[in-house]
Amino acid sequence: MTIAVVGRLKEAYLVAAEDEYKKRLRPYCTLTISEHKDDAALVAALPANAHLYAFDERGELLSSQEFASAVLGAEELRGGGAPVVLAIGGADGHGEMVRARAKKLIAFGRLTIAHRLVRVLVAEQLYRGFKILRGEPYHRD
Repeated sequence: MTIAVVGRLKEAYLVAAEDEYKKRLRPYCTLTISEHKDDAALVAALPANAHLYAFDERGELLSSQEFASAVLGAEELRGGGAPVVLAIGGADGHGEMVRARAKKLIAFGRLTIAHRLVRVLVAEQLYRGFKILRGEPYHRD
């Protein structure tokens, strides 16, 4: 599983938070974070068979349970072993190149959230999603 992002993470407190979720995710998946200069570089780095999910304000609003089943569960059951990439745009979001390549666009809501913070939110939702799928304690309804 890869989180592909436009831009670099510089703030030590966000790096620490991202590292914490990477550590928590070890029993569930191998998580890689790849940083790119722009959307074109992000798309160029994608494996040809990658299943790309892009976080975008135009995307579908999913609950954590829906994310767990519609993305993580679906990939586990029917992904065929294809690499799964979750894309986060830069300060201006994603361009048409990423949106057109994506299997699904996902929105965190109507609020504008700093792209650097979204990295941590995506990692946390991955962790939450795996816990939901396995019926392990963490998520509360």
